[in-house]
Amino acid sequence: MSGEAANLQDGNGTVSRVIRMGTRKSQLARIQTDYVAEKLKNLYPDVNLEIVPMSTLGDKILDTALSKIGEKSLFTKELENALERNEVDLVVHSLKDLPTTLPDGFTIGAVLQRESPHDAVVLHPKNSGLTLDALPDGSVIGTSSLRRAAQLKKRFPHLAFKDIRGNLNTRLKKLDEKGDYSAIILAAAGLKRMGWEARVSQVLSPEDCMYAVGQGALAIEVRARDGDILEMVSTLHHPETVLRCIAERAFLRRLEGGCSVPVAVHTEVKDSVLSLTGAVYSLDGADSLKETMETSVTSGDQAEESTIQHVGVTAQNVPQCAQAAAEKLGVDLADLLLSQGAMEILTTARKLNDAR
Repeated sequence: MSGEAANLQDGNGTVSRVIRMGTRKSQLARIQTDYVAEKLKNLYPDVNLEIVPMSTLGDKILDTALSKIGEKSLFTKELENALERNEVDLVVHSLKDLPTTLPDGFTIGAVLQRESPHDAVVLHPKNSGLTLDALPDGSVIGTSSLRRAAQLKKRFPHLAFKDIRGNLNTRLKKLDEKGDYSAIILAAAGLKRMGWEARVSQVLSPEDCMYAVGQGALAIEVRARDGDILEMVSTLHHPETVLRCIAERAFLRRLEGGCSVPVAVHTEVKDSVLSLTGAVYSLDGADSLKETMETSVTSGDQAEESTIQHVGVTAQNVPQCAQAAAEKLGVDLADLLLSQGAMEILTTARKLNDAR
């Protein structure tokens, strides 16, 4: 293997590659990175993996709602800077944190099998055993996601919603130790990876709350020119997750969405058919547009090798025809919603959010 990474020589004169993995410092980010490291170690026992933890802007600004900061690469920029300076060789992200357009020279070299993409309700201990439906009128629900708040305001009009920031540990602590919130909404995947499934009172169905683009999937970002690293991590691609997330990312990119607008998705692959449901919402959930489209993602020629990117993803072991179909599905669904007035809803939502 060539490349920028250092080499180590053991006592027998054997040279082994050192791969440096960049990650955020939070406990969840470390758990996710350790999980990826273990998978790589099993596949490549001779590779030495070194984990390099870093703080990002999103980790440092904890008193402002994510949607108000207005920085698309909130949890990724510092990590990408380290990648650009060759201080790390790859970066492990939650895919939902990665903007749909990556900086030049970078690519997503692996999208791992998705954990549950759904959102989960974590209740204050005093409300144990209840669901959102059963909470008293005016109960305050903590979430810093405009997407979650918009959908849940419409679905549960008797509840109130308030921003809550911080990593998972911090948010759970705020819930348990203060009386400000009756419940908080978190990604089910993060709670499972932290071993806190017992805290989940309710997993929200797509009918209650569709999820964020890429939610529940881990991504490995690499320098596009590092063919050997790209080849190494590409063995971790999960084809179905790749296709679902390409469709979701293409949908979001076409809508020019991000943290500051409420956009939600739901995808499924069944019998080589990929279906994508996408929606946009006003901040209060009163205005919304939601449609579903599907496309065939049959295998085609497995032997084709290509470094073509689809919404930032390079998946050498997933058929190009299927990836192209998934990307087109996302674009076509976004175009359908745009033709129905999606841009007006999103522009108003962005303006109202900026004015809050």
